[in-house]
Amino acid sequence: MTQDFTNLSLTNPVGSELWLQAATNKLHRWRDDGYRIFVSSKNQSHIDRLSLIFEKLELKAVRCAQDEYRWDSWLQEQDSNKHVIHVISRYLSDSLRLDEDRIIFLRDEDFYGKKQRSRESSAAQDFQKQAKRLSFGDLKPGDLVVHVKHGVGQYEGLKIMNIGGAESEFIQVGFKDKDKLYLPVYRVGQLQKFSGAGATTILDKLGGTAWEKTKAKVKSHVRDIAADLLALYAKRAEMHRPPFAFKENEIALFENGFPYEETDDQMRAINDILRDLKSTKPMDRLICGDVGFGKTEVAMRAAFFAVQARKQVAVLAPTTVLTFQHFETFKKRFEGWPVDIRVLNRFVTPAETKKTIQDLKDGKVDIIVGTHKLLGSTIGYKELGLLIIDEEQKFGVTHKEKLKKMKNSVDTLTLSATPIPRTLNMALVGIRDLSLINTAPVDRLPTRTFVTKFDADTIRKAITAEISRGGQVYFIHNRIESIYGLADEIRQIIPEARVRVAHGQMEEHELEKAMLAFFHHEIDVLICTAIVESGMDVPRANTMFIDSAHMFGLSQLYQLRGRVGRSKTRAYCYLMMPRNRKLDKEQQERLKIIQENTALGSGIKIAQYDLELRGSGNILGEEQSGHINSVGYELYMDLLNEALAEAKGEKVEDMELDPEINLKIPALIPDAYIKDIRIRLGYYKALAEITSHEDLDRIEEELRDQFGPIPDQTVNLMGLMLIRRQCKELGVRDISAGVSSISLIFTEKTKLNPATVIQLAMKESKKYSITPDNRLNIKLGTISWSAVHDEMERLISLI
Repeated sequence: MTQDFTNLSLTNPVGSELWLQAATNKLHRWRDDGYRIFVSSKNQSHIDRLSLIFEKLELKAVRCAQDEYRWDSWLQEQDSNKHVIHVISRYLSDSLRLDEDRIIFLRDEDFYGKKQRSRESSAAQDFQKQAKRLSFGDLKPGDLVVHVKHGVGQYEGLKIMNIGGAESEFIQVGFKDKDKLYLPVYRVGQLQKFSGAGATTILDKLGGTAWEKTKAKVKSHVRDIAADLLALYAKRAEMHRPPFAFKENEIALFENGFPYEETDDQMRAINDILRDLKSTKPMDRLICGDVGFGKTEVAMRAAFFAVQARKQVAVLAPTTVLTFQHFETFKKRFEGWPVDIRVLNRFVTPAETKKTIQDLKDGKVDIIVGTHKLLGSTIGYKELGLLIIDEEQKFGVTHKEKLKKMKNSVDTLTLSATPIPRTLNMALVGIRDLSLINTAPVDRLPTRTFVTKFDADTIRKAITAEISRGGQVYFIHNRIESIYGLADEIRQIIPEARVRVAHGQMEEHELEKAMLAFFHHEIDVLICTAIVESGMDVPRANTMFIDSAHMFGLSQLYQLRGRVGRSKTRAYCYLMMPRNRKLDKEQQERLKIIQENTALGSGIKIAQYDLELRGSGNILGEEQSGHINSVGYELYMDLLNEALAEAKGEKVEDMELDPEINLKIPALIPDAYIKDIRIRLGYYKALAEITSHEDLDRIEEELRDQFGPIPDQTVNLMGLMLIRRQCKELGVRDISAGVSSISLIFTEKTKLNPATVIQLAMKESKKYSITPDNRLNIKLGTISWSAVHDEMERLISLI
C-alpha cells in the first residue's frame, strides 16, 4: 500500500507533469471507488505544502481541528463531495487501507517523498548551535554584535516595519557615526553576539573598508592554524593499538547493577566510549555534563570495559576530597565483582602507599584512584589501558605536561562540568572527541541563586530553615587566616547549629574526620575553603553561602554551587558580596551570569561564557586572543571551521551569500505569541541555523509544545528559512515576488547549469521565462512560501 503510493514521488519530481498525472489518476480512482481519504501531517509547514499539492490535483483539502475528532461528519462530507480530502494534524508511522470501511490513511511523505535524514551532527556541532542560540538570546540593547559583512555594531532592539504591505520584524544595529542597519529577521544568520576577552572594541563604519581588511587578516591566520590542525589530525590517525575485547554478557550484568534509569545522553556517551575502545585508535574523549548529571556512572562503565579487556585503569582527580569520594563510589558500584580498587592520596598511610605502588606494578590492582601522586616517578603499571581525568582544569601546568605525555599512549577520558576554554576549544575543532550529557536526572530541581550582602539576619534565617528540614549547609570562605574567626561569628549568629571548619592545610586525619562528620550528618554547617568544590556528594546539603563570591572564577562558582541540589529537594545558594567594596565590571558580570544561569544543564552555557570572558586560550600553543578580539569568538570559530573544511578539500558553504528574499508575506514571531524578547531572539537564531527539514520539525514541535498553536506569520517565517537554505544551495542571491510570479537572480557560482534553465524555459514556456537581464521568472498563481518552496525543490532536483 505505502510503496504503491510513494512510487509516485520517487520516480518523478513533485509537481512535474508526469507526477501530477499519475497522482491525480490514483487519488481520483480511489475516490470513484468510494474510498474516503485522510492524510496525516504533524507539522503546520507540511500541511501548507499539502494544501498546495491538492490544489494542483484538483482536490479540496479540509483541515481537521486538532482537538476534536468528528469522524461521522467528515465521512459524510467526503461522501457528498468527491473532491474533498481531510488533513489530520497527527503523526502516522505507516499508510493504511481499510477495505471494509472504505477508508484510506496516507502520510504527508507519501506525496513528496520521505526526506533523506540529514547527516547526524556531532556533539561539537550541537554544542556550537546551542551556544549560538543561548548567546544570541541574551542580547540586550547596547551589547556589541558582529555583522559578517559590515563588522562590529551595537544591538539596538527589534523593530516591526511594514514592507510592501507585509509586516516583518527587523533587528536594529547601530554603527559608527550613528549609521543604522535594519536587518530582516530571516537574515539573522549574518549577526552574532560579539564576544572577546573583555576587549573594548570600536564600532565599524557601515560600508567602510576597515572590516574587510580585519577579516582578511584573520582568515590568513586561521588558514595557518587549519594547516597545523590537519597535521595534528594526521598524527593522531597514525596512532594504533589493538581493539579492546569485551564479554557482552558481563557488560549487560554490570549495566543491570545501575539502580537508576540511564538518561538518553548518558547512553549516547557510553556507546561513544564503547565505539572508541572497539576501534584501533586510542580514545581521547571529553565528557561534558552538568554537575550531578551522571558523568561518574559513565566513567565507571568505561573503567569496567577496560578491566574486562584485562587493562588497568587510573582515575585521576585534583583533590584529596574528590579521590576519597570517587574511591567510595567505585567500591560500592563494583561490589561483587572481582575487581581490586585502591586509592592513593594523603589520607593513606606510607605503608599502604608502598604496598599499593608495588601491587600496581605487579598488575594486582585493577583500578587506582588518586591525586597527582599517580603522576609521580615512582608509579608504574603492568598494563595501563585507560586514564580517567576528572576536572582536568584543576591541575597545575607541570601535572598537565605529564598528563599530555601519558595520553599519547593511553586511552583517555576527561570529565568536566565546565571545561576550561582551551579544552572546550580543542573539542570544538575536533582535536578531541566530545560527548554531551545535557539531560537532568528525573525530579531534579534547579538551585535558586541570590546575590546578597553579608547579612546576619539572612544567614540566620537560611541556616535555620535548612536545619529545620533535616538538611545541612556549606559556608564557603576561601581565606584560611580568617576562617576560624568567621566560624565564631556564625556560632554567635546561630548558636544551636553544629559548626565545624575544614581546609586543605589541616592535618590529614583532622580533615578526614571533618569530612566524614559532614557525610554522616554529625554537623550542620561546614565552614570550609573551596576544597569541597569537587567531590563532595552530600544529598542532604541543600543550602550554600559563598563569601566574597566576586573573588571566584565563573566555572569555580558553578562547581561550588553544584555541591547543593543533588537530590529532589530545592536548594539555595547565596553569593555574598564584600561588606564595604565596589565590584569591577567583570566581577559584576560573573555574579550576574551565575545568578541568571540556574537552569539544569547550564554548565555548557557557563563554559561558553567563561570562554567568551577569558578568551579561548591556545589551541596549538599559539596565542589567538588578538584575532578573536578583533572579530569576536563566534565568527573566529566559523572562519576556522571554514578554513579546516577547505584544507580537507570538503564542500564549503559561501558565508558571504545571504539571499535577498522578498515574497511580500508577513513573516515573524508575533509579540503576542512569545512576549519575552530574549526567547524570540533565541528562536530567530535557531531558525537561521537550520540545515534540514528535520531541524525545522524539531523547532516547530518545540514551539507548539511551549507556546501552543503556531501563528501563520511564524509558519511563513519557517518557510522563508527553508527557502533561504534552498537559495544558498542553488546559488540564488535574490528572489522576489510579483502579483502571480517570482523572479530569481543567480550568482556566478550557481550549481544550476544555464543550459538546463534554457531547456526548461523552452519546454514549459507558459510557466518559465528568462528576462533580458538573466532573471528566471516562474508563474505560480497564488504566492505562498510553500508554492515557492516546491518550485525551488524542483530546480534543486535539476542540478
